[in-house]
Amino acid sequence: MRTLVTGGAGYVGGTVATLLAGQGHQPTVFDNLCHSRRAMVPAGVEFIQGDLADRGLIENIFKGAKSEGKPFESVLHFAALIEAGDSMVRPELYFRNNTASTLALLEAVIAEGPRRVVFSSTAAVYGEPESVPIKEDARLKPTNVYGESKLIVETMLNWFHTIHGLRSISLRYFNVAGAPEGPDGIIRGEDHEPESHLIPLILDVALGRRQSIRIYGDDYPTPDGTCIRDYIHVSDLADAHMLAVRALDTDAAAKSRLIFNLGNGQGFSVREVIESARRVTGHPIPAELHPRRAGDPAVLVASSEKAIRELGWKPRYTELDDIVRTAWVWHQKRYAS
Repeated sequence: MRTLVTGGAGYVGGTVATLLAGQGHQPTVFDNLCHSRRAMVPAGVEFIQGDLADRGLIENIFKGAKSEGKPFESVLHFAALIEAGDSMVRPELYFRNNTASTLALLEAVIAEGPRRVVFSSTAAVYGEPESVPIKEDARLKPTNVYGESKLIVETMLNWFHTIHGLRSISLRYFNVAGAPEGPDGIIRGEDHEPESHLIPLILDVALGRRQSIRIYGDDYPTPDGTCIRDYIHVSDLADAHMLAVRALDTDAAAKSRLIFNLGNGQGFSVREVIESARRVTGHPIPAELHPRRAGDPAVLVASSEKAIRELGWKPRYTELDDIVRTAWVWHQKRYAS
């Protein structure tokens, strides 16, 4: 299977591209490297540097594959800006990069590409949930621009299915973490620049790269006052993508756009994640309190029952300490002197 992986030089996209290649498929990574690294592209995998907004470039990629007799069969779309807090400061960047650029990609798909797309969506489309765990039919009301930029794409995918027959699956992620364990050990992991995700920031403190970890708000309606999130291991997420690609060929995908939550099914507060990192690393990890950030929901916890039932997905990393452990192994390799 030949697949275009947009954002494939990033943390999640790179992990999925590696899994695709390892299973004998032919991924082509497309990335502008604005918040990713060329080193995250698996060895031997074709890499094209470019921007999603360049519709003509993407159409030419699809045309070239056809002329070679090896057309693309699917698109896995990861490329996006992902910082919820930043989206509330610079909304124009998120609508341009996440929404408008995806429209250019979809136009190229309709013109020259495969009619099969797996979209990297987000739990942020739910906003403040009315109940937890959150199911796929829950109310959609984002509390930040990042979530809104992804929800607009989901709306576009609905209409593209109705009008153009585009098959698509939206995977609504919760907090992705950890590092993939393979036959060669852990050789890749979370590596954003700049870094803003909680677990790698905490591990930075354990390595002495930061003095303390910031806790944004301790007055949320949760047991310890800090935000609660659902953490999913990146390898479990990659497995779900492989299953989603196969599901694009089912009758269900032909009839309607499919949506699946992907999460651990249980939530952990910011303070609980810090305590897990203290156990795993053996470091004290000082914390300091700061005011809430705009747009942060109090609780986001997924129900992944639908993905388990309909995709046959079986998460392997269900314990927070195991997720943090793999991240810690990678972090030490990446940054320790």
